[in-house]
This record gives sequence, C-alpha cells and structure tokens, in this order.
Amino acid sequence: MCFLLAEGTGVEAKAVTEFDCVVIGTGTGMFAALAAADAGMSVLLVEKSEYVGGSTALSGGGIWVPGNRVLVEAGARDSSDRVERYLDHVTAGETTRARWGAVIDHGPAAIDLLRRRTPLSLQWIPGYADYRPELPGGSAAGRTIEPRPFDATRLGADRALLRPSDLTSSFPFPVTGRSYRWLNLLTRHPRGVLEAVKTVGTGVGGLALRREYVAGGSALAAGLFAGVRSAGIPVWRNTPLVELVVRDGRVTGVVVERDGRNTEVSAARGVILATGGFEHNAAMRRRYQSARLAADWSFGNPANTGDAIALAHEQVGAALAFMDEAWWFPAMPTPGGPPLPLLAERSLPGQLIVDRAGRRFMNEALEYMSAGHELLRRDLPVWMIFDRRYRERYVVGATVLPRQPMPQSWYDAGIVVQAPTLGELADRLDLPHLPQTVDRFNLLAAAGRDDDFERGVSAYDRYYGDPGVTPNPCLGPVERAPFYALQLVPGDLGTCGGVQADGVARALRDDGSVIDGLYAIGNTAGNAFGRTYPGAGATIGQGLTFGYVAARHAAGLV
Repeated sequence: MCFLLAEGTGVEAKAVTEFDCVVIGTGTGMFAALAAADAGMSVLLVEKSEYVGGSTALSGGGIWVPGNRVLVEAGARDSSDRVERYLDHVTAGETTRARWGAVIDHGPAAIDLLRRRTPLSLQWIPGYADYRPELPGGSAAGRTIEPRPFDATRLGADRALLRPSDLTSSFPFPVTGRSYRWLNLLTRHPRGVLEAVKTVGTGVGGLALRREYVAGGSALAAGLFAGVRSAGIPVWRNTPLVELVVRDGRVTGVVVERDGRNTEVSAARGVILATGGFEHNAAMRRRYQSARLAADWSFGNPANTGDAIALAHEQVGAALAFMDEAWWFPAMPTPGGPPLPLLAERSLPGQLIVDRAGRRFMNEALEYMSAGHELLRRDLPVWMIFDRRYRERYVVGATVLPRQPMPQSWYDAGIVVQAPTLGELADRLDLPHLPQTVDRFNLLAAAGRDDDFERGVSAYDRYYGDPGVTPNPCLGPVERAPFYALQLVPGDLGTCGGVQADGVARALRDDGSVIDGLYAIGNTAGNAFGRTYPGAGATIGQGLTFGYVAARHAAGLV
C-alpha cells in the first residue's frame, strides 16, 4: 500500500491501495478474478452487498459454452463450424462475430480454467436442446453443462457469506438441471421417482456426513468462492463503487466506499465491471424498458441496480447496448414474495396461455426469453389455463407438487382463479373468447399437432414434455373440471443491456473507440448474443468467457 492524493476524483486525500486488477462484482466476477490471478496479476474483488455470488448464485447454474472439454469427455459430438453457423443465424446480425465468437474461441479454455482453479465437478445435461435447435448448426442433443452438487461446508465460516436463493428449502434437496426435468414428472414416469430418491439421498446422506450439498447456481457460486479463497484473493464486501478514476484518458482505478470512508484503489492493468444489470432499479427500467414492469418481478440479485453501468456511461462516456432487453422469463407473481418461474409448466400437456380476450397468441413451450418477448407485446394480465388432470399430474410454480393444494393466498390475491366450468372461468376473468379457444385447442391436442403455433415441433419444446403423452408430449386437452387460471407476468433473470464492449470485453465509446483500462462482463455488458438466448446457461457462459478474456487481455496475454 502507498499513500497518494486522489487527484481528480472529487474525494479527500486518502490511502491508495494498489493492485494490478480490480474486479467489481462477485457473480461471474469471481471467475474473472481467478483468471486474473492465474495470469499472474494481483487482484481485488469488490462487492457492494453483504453476500457474494450475485445473480449467479440465484441461477440454475447452467453454462452454455460449446466445444468445452466436459462435453468432449461425455461423448458429445460437435464442431466449431456448426456452432459458428448456429450463432450466426440465431443472433441475426444484432451483434458481431467479434462478440459472440469469443465464446467459440475462448470459452473452452475458460472452462478448463474453471475446472483447474475451483473444486467444482461439471457434467453435461444430455438432451437439453439449444433454444433454436432447428436452425443450421443447432443441437438437439444440447451443449449445456452444470456443476454437480457441491458440498458448501467446504467454505467453512465463509458459507454464511454466499447469497441465499429465494427457493431455498429447509429440507436438503439439491436439484440439478439434469434432475429437474424428471422431478416435474414425478407421478408420470419411473425416472421421476428415481431422481427424487437420488436427490433426497444426496441431501439427507450429506447431512449424515455433516455435508451440505447445494446445486445449480448455489453450487457454481460456492465453487467459485472456494477457488477465490484458495487463491488468496481479497474480497471487500459491503463496499459500493463510487467512482472510476481516470488519468490521461485511461481508467486507472476506482473509488469505493469502505467502512464509511472513500478509498481509492489503483488498478494498474485494468478494472473489470461485473456488477450485473439494473433489474432492481425502477427508474432505469422505466427509462430504458417499460413503466409496466415491476421490480419485484425479477429473479435477479436484489443488489443489481445498475450502478456501474450508469457510472461508466455518465463518467467515462461508455456506449450502451440493448438497454431495452432482459433475460425475460414468464413468471407467476406472488403476494409479498418473490415471483415463481414457469419453465417446464409451459411445455407440459393440458395447459394453454391466453391474452385478455381469452385467445392464444404463442407457442407456450417457447424458450423463456422469446416467451417473455411475447408477453411484453400483450396487455396484462395474461393467463395460463389448465384443468384438474394437469393439477393432479404436474408441479406448479416450482413449489406446489401434484395434487397438493395451491396456497389460499394465491386465490385471495387473484393470482389463481378456480371455477367449475370454463364458461364461469371466462366470465369471472372477462375472457370472452376462452371457451372457443379451448375447443379449438382440444381439437389440435387430440390430433397431436398444433397447427396454430407449432408447439411440440422443436426438440426444445419436447425436452420438458411428458413422454407418456403421445403423439405430442407437449399437447393434451383441457377438459376436466375444475378449471384454473394462473396469472403470468414478464419476469426476468436479470437485464442484459449495458456497457457496449468488444471481443475482449473492453468498454467502448459511441464512436467505437476503446476506453483504455475498463472492461465490462456478464450482465454489466450488452448481451453478446443481441436479443436472443442461444441455449440454457448462455448468460453464465458468456460471463465466464469474457471474465477469462478480459483478465488475460489486461495481463497482456490476449
């Protein structure tokens, strides 16, 4: 540590702490810090909240990085040419090859580093198709990997610092992406029972061994944190970013608020912004997106309020990209609590989604970003309609098991409405076209072919379908009383618009020039895939990739 004046920062003279690299944010920012340390740099991690993990800890933990060694070792067959064709088509010119191509060129090496510098064990999710598998280069077999359940007690006292999930249960139930598909079919397929027994066995068996197994994003964040601690990287929590320090046109450090005082931290090689998006900043959402969106509809980290995006834009002139976008995700609002995601529910037979007039308007099984786009085009509320048979067979809102009564609070809040007939349900919700819509839907379901919206045609649609329903595992009639309507809103996993960055994550100005010393990754940067989501885990996949690339570029290795 040396003592310098904080010239040009607008704060009083203070001690300046020196590092080669400073990373702001502890989601995929933890991996950027690991990559910086691996490249031989001294590095500091700064986190404004009391917890580490960010939205990564709240995610499903999937990672979409084609061609990585985990996929190769599992026997997945692929080629960089196929991936390039796919991303060229799926991004549709919204972003450049320099941006999305980084996942092809550098992503596999990032996964190698993840395996080497953390205690995580990763696995392929076979059959979890790309979100556009029918496009040239798309994969029906899938390119998504995820962590296996991880023993969080390996963090010791630091376990308490990991951001808790809103869906955390008091009962140990570490659900992976591989098991989630089948757990939704608990009453419909023997594999569902097997996965339930296996998952309970892992959780309860872990307790017997004094282990706490976590899965999904919790596992990924815990493994990253374990790697950070093993590398000896300092982590400053409860430390918000106040200012970017600029000298001679280059970002040379940051000013942060620590213990009630402003502290300047020098970053000789670069500052990496990894603070997530602005999903919990109502003013920014109104300005860049829509006044209709409620902040409590987001699954993103509550600490994500766009601070770093605003600072980069207003203080150093960083250009912004895709600020109207988010990782949209149809959700069910809940009274006084977080929204509940609707994922597999929308692919399963025996339900349909209608607008305020009671008409269908989409393939209900669409991947969630595209489904969210469809919701945003409609006047709210939008309703998912289902019947008693659906209720007896499938999980609802990731929390209510088959045949388990839905909470009375959902009915009291009008989020769920039940009626003995479709006509009465239509009357209660003022959905005049609902009976005719369901009649037509049932005809299509009987034929096993959705001539209106092609539900069940894509391999992605069928992944979460019910294999016990033929010929189309996504289609089944809605005909058994009582009937239910469940309200849907355009939730999100976080915003994905932010600082415009290049192929090595350097922040850019409006004229395309580089802001030296400043990098943006994850949801702090504009989505490398534009307005699309190529496959499960693409947000974390690009976060890890650009964290790796930014660190190595700052170190002079790229």
